This record gives sequence, structure tokens and C-alpha cells, in this order.
Amino acid sequence: MDVVLLVLGFLLVIAGIIGSFLPVIPGPPTGWVGLLLLHMTDVVVTDWFFLAATFVVAMLVFMIDYLIPGWTSKKFGGSNYGIYGSTIGLIVGLIFTPVGMFLGLFLGAFIGELIHDRADLIKAAKASLGAIIGFFFSTGIKLVVGLVFLVFFTKCFWSHRADFFSWL
Repeated sequence: MDVVLLVLGFLLVIAGIIGSFLPVIPGPPTGWVGLLLLHMTDVVVTDWFFLAATFVVAMLVFMIDYLIPGWTSKKFGGSNYGIYGSTIGLIVGLIFTPVGMFLGLFLGAFIGELIHDRADLIKAAKASLGAIIGFFFSTGIKLVVGLVFLVFFTKCFWSHRADFFSWL
């Protein structure tokens, strides 16, 4: 059973890294579940402080991921229409990943801003640029957290590798 939890945990940590780029997968929480499964094995002593700290980090990153693109769009002069448009564009753009995600995000924010203020193309372009910058920033944060979770997972596994396969 420990090997099953180990493999499933590893796959979830990898899925968490993939989730850094795909909005469909909640990256940090998925990676955290992988760490949890590793700690639920009989081989690894469950470190509740470590799990609580990494859970808090995963949830904070998960929550701010939804705020950063809107915040940066607002900083670049965007409105709620641009934020809604960028979200819709990102979801539609998932069909044509990876280029479609960025193009959909940009065009969605741009169209949303044009609906809000029809005459101002420059303002719409600036707000769209802000949404793109926010997306890259939040993706980078999720990627870093996912990679750190992978390092934690690998380090913990490596120090207990003989115990995991003692039945061989």
C-alpha cells in the first residue's frame, strides 16, 4: 500500500506542477495532496507542522492566483469588464493551448474593455497587457511552489527509499 501511496503522491505533485500552467487543475493544492499521501505511508513519519505549513502556502497561492491578474489589470487601467473578458478568453483559449490561452486572455480582456469603453483602444490594450503580466506572475508563483513541493517530495522519498522497497 505504501508504494501505491508513493506513486499516487508523486503523480499528484507532478499534476500540481502541470496545474501551474493549466487553470483547470488547482496546482498548489494538488501538489499538497501528493505530499500528504507521502506522509500517510507507514514509512514516512507524519510531520503535521510541515503539512500544515505547506497547506497554508498552497491555499494562499491558490487564492491569490485569482486576484493577481485582476489586480494587475486594474493597475494598468482595466475595469471589471476586462477582468471578466480575460477569464472568459482564458477558458476559451484552453481549447487551443498553449498559444490560445495567452491570445484568449489578451483578446478577452481587450474585448471586455472595448465593451466598457468603446472609444479607447489604447486603454483596452494596456489593461490587456496588465492581465497578461498578472497571468505570467501568478503562473510563476504556482510553478515555484510546485517545484518546491517536488523537491520536498523527492528529498523525503530519497531519505526513505530503502524502506519503501524493503519487500524486494
